[in-house]
Amino acid sequence: QVQLVESGGGLVQAGGSLSVSCVASGRIVSIITMAWYRQAPGKQRELVARITSAGSTNYVDSLKGRFTISRDSAKNTVYLQMNDLLPEDTAVYYCNADILPELGYWRDYWGQGVQVTVSS
Repeated sequence: QVQLVESGGGLVQAGGSLSVSCVASGRIVSIITMAWYRQAPGKQRELVARITSAGSTNYVDSLKGRFTISRDSAKNTVYLQMNDLLPEDTAVYYCNADILPELGYWRDYWGQGVQVTVSS
């Protein structure tokens, strides 16, 4: 069974930095895109950044320059480095990946989410 497990996050003061990581485990043949989404209280889940297997990245415009997504394909791991954090970055951050499992078809997988809280 394929799973995405996030780690990291926590509480930080405004202006600080945090990183989160996500490992895809299980019987995986291939992973194309890995991404981070976030959902703040009372708001819809939104894309933060994504990275392809070739290393191409894209970010939501408002986060460019502060957040950096990276990936270690050998470890099926995606990272999100968050700098100059603002209180409005407070949210649950979710890992997402397009995965081909050994048994099955390409599909979207989600992690359970990790809390990031930025205090003012």
